[in-house]
Amino acid sequence: MKNLLKRTISSLVFGAVMLLAFLSDKLFGALGVSEDVAQLCGKLIYGSVFLFALIVMMKEFLRMTCGSNYRYSQILSIMSGATLFTLTFLYTSHVLPGKLVILAFIPAFILMINSLYVKDKTRFDIFANLYTAILYIAVPWSLLNFAVLNPDTGAFNGILLLCFFCIIWGSDVGAYIFGISLGQKYGKKLFPSISPKKSWIGFWGGMLTAIGVSLALYYTGLFPLRGDSEFYSIIHCVAIAILIDIAGVYGDLIESQWKRHYNVKDSGSLIPGHGGLLDRFDSALIAIPVAIIYLIAADSLFC
Repeated sequence: MKNLLKRTISSLVFGAVMLLAFLSDKLFGALGVSEDVAQLCGKLIYGSVFLFALIVMMKEFLRMTCGSNYRYSQILSIMSGATLFTLTFLYTSHVLPGKLVILAFIPAFILMINSLYVKDKTRFDIFANLYTAILYIAVPWSLLNFAVLNPDTGAFNGILLLCFFCIIWGSDVGAYIFGISLGQKYGKKLFPSISPKKSWIGFWGGMLTAIGVSLALYYTGLFPLRGDSEFYSIIHCVAIAILIDIAGVYGDLIESQWKRHYNVKDSGSLIPGHGGLLDRFDSALIAIPVAIIYLIAADSLFC
């Protein structure tokens, strides 16, 4: 009971922070604040929360893969990721021109040069993980800015990103319920060498739940999608749910593979009873960029 209470409280706090990051502009608007101020507050709160999450996730990953080795280089890697996110945020906020995002490569170059000067080369094989952290976490996390900020106007709207996360969470819940109730007794395992508890029944249950959540968000008017007709808008909803579900499963398996290789149960302990932020966002790192790419290709990203 004590552990359940701890998990419940930490889940509520985590959910509240996430909702604040997505909806703070609307909260300030409801309090009578002018639209410009509400938009600015929304951007700053979202940017601060997600930049913090990026730094923590990179730190968790590097602690898992590099341990106490190359501490200064780890800082450079995190700086590179944070710079990429910040510059992308400023570009999509309509503050900086897109070409300045390339400045994010400066700390990455410094990291590369720094590798020549590290004195202890006995664990140099793990140095590659400093680059992996940037590619695996910082690059996809920076793409999330395109879901909440319009590069043409700088307008902030966190509803689309909130919908993406709702689909991910719905998929996780569905996969867990179907997997526990049926998947452990019937059918085959999904990826037993990496995650023994995941089953195909859980996978299909998660997909059905993701589609149901996506359609529910659309019919309640929360999912801001557009198509040539209502039929094509619904097609986009189903397609996004399927893509998010599949990509999210891969994201979960990818992190599980890292943890299994380094014999780690959780990436961190920031969220009591749930592990670290990387454990919470592993699916999102793959799923949401895939959804954003799909909407850009379908010309339906901004409504």
